[in-house]
Amino acid sequence: MTRITLPALTTDQMIEVDRLMIEEYHIQLIQMMENAGRNLALLAKRMLDGDIVDRPIVVLAGRGGNGGGGLVAARHLLNWGAWVQVVTTHPADGYQGVPLHQLSILQAMDAPMAWAEEGWELPPCDLVIDAVIGYSLRGDPRGAARNLIQLANSSLAPILSLDAPSGVDTAGGRVFTPHIRAAATLTLALPKVGLLAPAARPAVGDLYLADISVPPELYERLGLDVPPLFARDVILPVDVVDGAATVEMADGE
Repeated sequence: MTRITLPALTTDQMIEVDRLMIEEYHIQLIQMMENAGRNLALLAKRMLDGDIVDRPIVVLAGRGGNGGGGLVAARHLLNWGAWVQVVTTHPADGYQGVPLHQLSILQAMDAPMAWAEEGWELPPCDLVIDAVIGYSLRGDPRGAARNLIQLANSSLAPILSLDAPSGVDTAGGRVFTPHIRAAATLTLALPKVGLLAPAARPAVGDLYLADISVPPELYERLGLDVPPLFARDVILPVDVVDGAATVEMADGE
């Protein structure tokens, strides 16, 4: 086995990855969201030692792409037999586009759903999934997002964050108030620069990397040399040492 150092993406580079995926490679947002959400559900299952049936899980979902990934994870976990409570930052009429599509699927499934109203409390659970804010954060979380972050941190259950803990800046690693204190974070495609910063590490917890089907040629266009990371598994544990992210790969991969 060989340990390799991964390039880390800036927020601007991740925006460009998303743009190229859609405009140049015709891999649509709904496909990326499905990959992200299913891998999030798989990691949630691993964190519960594979024992998923009737396990109570709370999924907190914003109304952007990050929230859409959380809604996909909720669907898979429900299909696998977990008891899932979905809590959104806004009522359904506040959603649009692909996240609304994912929300409508859960509505058709009669999934337990609520939205962040004042005075609401999280039910007891074995795991909280944080899909409130992705890499678009520009300052301290406000409104319903702030309320959900505070609720998540008040829970005794471990928190699994999608792409970045809500309230952590993926660009520079600044930790805003409030922010999620995750037990684990599943970041997408490649690690984000901010997640490797010393200030962010306590909020990130154990770091994992998930495949969302980015073609290697796309990385080449950005001047990045990325090997076939996911040949053995679609989810990889990432070690962070002195601000560098490394993964273990089999010789010859």
